[in-house]
Amino acid sequence: MMIYSSLASDPDLREIVQLFVDEMPGRILVIETEFAAERWTELMRAAHQLKGAAGSHGFAELSTNAAVLESAVKSNAGKEEIVTAMTNLIILCRQVTAAPAPC
Repeated sequence: MMIYSSLASDPDLREIVQLFVDEMPGRILVIETEFAAERWTELMRAAHQLKGAAGSHGFAELSTNAAVLESAVKSNAGKEEIVTAMTNLIILCRQVTAAPAPC
């Protein structure tokens, strides 16, 4: 399954959507690294930044899931809840594409 940007069909925005998609492996690495090191403030910050960037680039579903991770960390949820939120988010991050959604 692919996650499409609502902006990808706009020729003026396609390049910035592509840049966002190209940066995704680095964003995933930051999230995984901060979690592994139990740097909760940094993990929350990474989730917050992804939430805003995903929304700005037309990936509403990704933004919503980043908000779930941010909220789980912010509320000091149990590690299991944080792992679930992070795993769900990373799965979606790996499915983003800059291609326009099929009609």
